[in-house]
Amino acid sequence: MKHSLMSDNISKGDLNVLVDFLSQDPQPILTNNKKVRQFEEEWGSWLGMPNNLMVNSGSSANQITFLALKQMLPEGAEVIVPPITWVSDISAVLQNGFTPVFCDINPKTLAIDEDDLLDKITRKTKVVFLTHVLGYNGLTDKILKLCEDNDLILVEDVCESHGATFKGQKVGTFGEISNFSYYYAHHMTSIEGGMVSTTDPEIYQLCRMFRSHGMLREATDDAIKQEYINEYPDLNSDFIFTEAAYNFRSTEINAVLAHNQLKRLDGNNKRRNENHYTFINNLNSERFRTDLNHEGNSNYAFTPILNEPDFALRDKTEERLNKYGIEFRRGLSGGGSQIRQPYIEKYIKNFNIKINGIYRAPNPLDYPKADHCHHFGWYIGNYPDLEESKIKHITEILNED
Repeated sequence: MKHSLMSDNISKGDLNVLVDFLSQDPQPILTNNKKVRQFEEEWGSWLGMPNNLMVNSGSSANQITFLALKQMLPEGAEVIVPPITWVSDISAVLQNGFTPVFCDINPKTLAIDEDDLLDKITRKTKVVFLTHVLGYNGLTDKILKLCEDNDLILVEDVCESHGATFKGQKVGTFGEISNFSYYYAHHMTSIEGGMVSTTDPEIYQLCRMFRSHGMLREATDDAIKQEYINEYPDLNSDFIFTEAAYNFRSTEINAVLAHNQLKRLDGNNKRRNENHYTFINNLNSERFRTDLNHEGNSNYAFTPILNEPDFALRDKTEERLNKYGIEFRRGLSGGGSQIRQPYIEKYIKNFNIKINGIYRAPNPLDYPKADHCHHFGWYIGNYPDLEESKIKHITEILNED
C-alpha cells in the first residue's frame, strides 16, 4: 500500500487550460497582469472580502502583511502567535521588528487557546496572529471578543484551511487581514502562490506597493500617489519607491491555474470532509483523540494524535506507517512546535514574555498542549479521490496493537 500526502492536485484539465493560454497568438503577457486581477476578483467573491492581492506564496502573504503593519504599529509591538504553525508566520513577525509572544493551543481546535491568550495580552500587544491548522477552524467567540475588547488586530493564517467556517461564515473573513496559500499540497493550487485579503483599504494600498518593490505606481489610490509626487518632485513618478520592499508578484500562469482550480474547490472540500469523518469514525478513540471540534472544517489532512504521551507507542506507530508506505509528518503543521526549531534559538533568549504572571524567556515546556502535538501528533494526506476502503485500511494500521 502506498499513500502520499497529496495525489493529482493538478488535473489534466488544469494543464490543458494552461496550454491553451500559452498557445495564444499574439503571445500573452506572462507576468502580473489582467489574469491576476481577474483571479483576485473571483477570490474576493468566493471568500467575501473586499480587497484581495495575489502574491507568489503564502509565506509572501505573511511577510507583506507584517511589512504593512510595520508602517502602522509601534516598533517592538507584541504579536501573539501559536507554537503550532508554519515557520513563515514567526519569521514574518521577527523580520519586521515585532516580538512574537507564544500562546499555547486548544487541543480541540489546534489553534490559539482562548484562556492562555487572555493571560498573554499586555499593553504592548497589538496583533493576534491565529493559524487555522490543517483545515480546522481555530476561532471561538471568546477569541473574537478578546480582540475587540483589547483593540487588537486579528490576522488569520488560512493557508491550510480554505473553505473552513465558523458559525457558517468562512474563516479568513473575521480578521482585518487573512493570508492564503496555493502551494501544491493545499486545498487548491497554483503550484506556488498566495493571497492577502483585507477589509482595510490602507493596508491594501500598502500591500499593493510592497508586492512590487514598494513602487508607488502600484497604488490605486490617487491621493496617496499625489502626496508622494508632491513631496518628491525631483523623482520620476513611475519610479518612486516608498519602502525597502520585495518582489512578491505572481505570474499570469499561476493565476490561470488558480482560476481553474477555484471552480472545484467547494466540491473537493465536501469530499475531503466526508473522508475526514470516515477517518475519525474508524479511529480508536481509546488511543487517539477523536474529540476535536470538527464543525466547519475543511481538512486536507488526517490528524491522529495520541491521547497520552508514549514514546514507545509513537515509534511503533511510525514503524508501521513506514512499513505500509503511508507518508506522514510528525508534529502536525510546520513540523511541530516552532519553539523547538533552531532558528528561534538566536532570538528567544532575548524575549521577555508574560508566562503565568512572570516575565521571562519562554521554553517549549511552557506550552504543554503544543508540545504534546509536537511529539505525539501526525498528519496524513486527505484528498478528494481517496477511496473509503483506503481510509479504513489506514485506520486499521493506526489502531493495530
